[in-house]
Amino acid sequence: MSQPNDELRARLRERLLEQALGEVLGGETPPDLSDKILAAAERLETVSTQRKEPVMEKSRRSRRFWAFSAAAACLVCAVGVAVFQQTRSAREDRQVARQSAAEMRRSPKLRGPSSMRSEEAEPGAAAAPWAEPPAVGLDRDPRGELAATADSSADGRALTLGERYSRAEQARQTFGNFPGQPTLRGAETSTPGAAPTGRGPGMGGDRYDRLVETPFRAVKDNPLSTFSIDVDTASYANVRRFLLQEGRLPPPDAVRIEELINYFDYDYSGPTDDVPFAAHIEVAGCPWQPEHRLVRIGLKGREIENQQRPRSNLVFLLDVSGSMDSPDKLPLLKQGMKMLAEQLGENDCVAIVVYASAEGLVLPSTSGQQRQKIIDALERLQAGGSTNGGAGIELAYRIAQDNFIQGGVNRVLLCTDGDFNVGTTSTGSLERIVEEKAKSGIFLSVLGFGRGNLNDAMMETISNKGNGNYAYIDGVTEAQKVLVEQIGGTLVTIAKDVKIQIEFNPAQVAAYRLIGYENRMLAAEDFNDDKKDAGEIGAGHTVTALYETVPAGGKVDLPAVDPLKYQAQAAPGGNQAASNELLTLKLRYKEPEEDSSKLLEFPLVDGKAPFGRASADFQFASAVASFGMLLRGSEHKGSGSYQAVLEIAESAKGADKHGYRAEFVEIVRRAEALAE
Repeated sequence: MSQPNDELRARLRERLLEQALGEVLGGETPPDLSDKILAAAERLETVSTQRKEPVMEKSRRSRRFWAFSAAAACLVCAVGVAVFQQTRSAREDRQVARQSAAEMRRSPKLRGPSSMRSEEAEPGAAAAPWAEPPAVGLDRDPRGELAATADSSADGRALTLGERYSRAEQARQTFGNFPGQPTLRGAETSTPGAAPTGRGPGMGGDRYDRLVETPFRAVKDNPLSTFSIDVDTASYANVRRFLLQEGRLPPPDAVRIEELINYFDYDYSGPTDDVPFAAHIEVAGCPWQPEHRLVRIGLKGREIENQQRPRSNLVFLLDVSGSMDSPDKLPLLKQGMKMLAEQLGENDCVAIVVYASAEGLVLPSTSGQQRQKIIDALERLQAGGSTNGGAGIELAYRIAQDNFIQGGVNRVLLCTDGDFNVGTTSTGSLERIVEEKAKSGIFLSVLGFGRGNLNDAMMETISNKGNGNYAYIDGVTEAQKVLVEQIGGTLVTIAKDVKIQIEFNPAQVAAYRLIGYENRMLAAEDFNDDKKDAGEIGAGHTVTALYETVPAGGKVDLPAVDPLKYQAQAAPGGNQAASNELLTLKLRYKEPEEDSSKLLEFPLVDGKAPFGRASADFQFASAVASFGMLLRGSEHKGSGSYQAVLEIAESAKGADKHGYRAEFVEIVRRAEALAE
């Protein structure tokens, strides 16, 4: 069909051309001219077609190229939008953290007592930086839930701390590091034995005061030993963190032996009269030095039921600076404070002050019955900015003073890693602030969190000067112990400025050594000086101190002094009735609102009991002391060993209601493995 049609079109074209030429020339077209014109037209058409085809092909290729480019550009834009949407939330969180300092300064209602007004009073007021929706944290993340709440096994058995940490580590490896939170420093990034690298200004790492071990002292030259009692437990929880969480031995200066001993409850009976505490003294053989004697002094504070606590004016002073942006810091802090909030009632009032680059009042003084309001305020907290801890302390004390309860509990609870890096950063300046406020009846307790830049030295010092106690929170279990099980001792002081003075009888004792309490030693004359600050005992607290003594006539390798030329020789004879007494224990204390001290005295006669006949509490305390000396590499550890500690501790665990003594056995085993 195509060939006839082509021929028909060709003849038609020739005919039309002839007609056109005829009209132009005014008559018939010569045949030869017509043929030439037709031939020329055919050649022209052929050339035109040949030239047009490559141009059209090039045009088609160009159109395909631009179409493909446009599609690719659309795809790239779509991917970019998706990535932007995924990262925008995290970027905005970081921007909020960076802007918190400036916003806090610009907002006058966040400063001072004048800002103590209810949220309902200013419904249109701009929200503070910490009032943003809570960021994902330990208590919201599936790994955090495993780490923080997996406290029991499938059969209902309570897990040890080591087992809980193993579960948390397994969860971390399963889920990875959740958005917006750094890795847990030390356990993941440090090798065993490595020093902490620190974080934040200075990158200084954890900070501890140097401890110089107390030597033996000859009774003839130093018959009196005087020290301030200590109920802090931070060192034990910190040592546990090093051994169980980080898998390395603690630095010697982190081991305060008295805090290891006082971490545990002992079966001391409480007072039966109107004094705030009872005293218990026991003496037996020394397990690491059989020729020596070991003296245990125990105090038991009066118990107060939670429902019978006096009215309380509490101020939570919470560090929300950038150094607290870690799962073991601010998220754990919030969880612990929520536990405490659950224990409060109608007799309690709580205010919340936070500090970062500046200080701010998050929650004015609020009744403990409004627990959800307190918890909601805690949930809104986020970390960011530098650490102006001094300004936060001053604001917290102003809030406490404005809501002061005469005859009640007035206390600031400082929760921080201690990384103060702007404003008042000097430990001496902070000491003076809290010491002055303690005289007005507002006491300070400190809860430490995290690692890497833990300022243990500063926190222990200011808690001592602030008539409070210092605990380290290394996990949810420790928060439960300090803020729930021991809430009375944490909040209620039953005796302040408690001092102990021992007078040793040279007829019975040649030399003695106080184990621990190196930074609690006092001069002999400080005992009767009521201006001299000392430690506090909380409701239900127990205090234990151990003395290692060398019996009279025993070998004492001590430096001697030259004979004194002008001192009179001791008169012969003496008090024969007291010659069989080993020592006399003297105690001085003040009532919480008094300025004058009271004196108690208790003599002790050594019944020559061997170590095997000592009480279970005596034996367990001696095992803890021996463990502390091993960790410190003490020159006085004698024949002590980890195996000996394990043997004594396992046999003296007793009822162990909360499992703390069984956990101690696990810690000793871990230390033994690391030491080897």
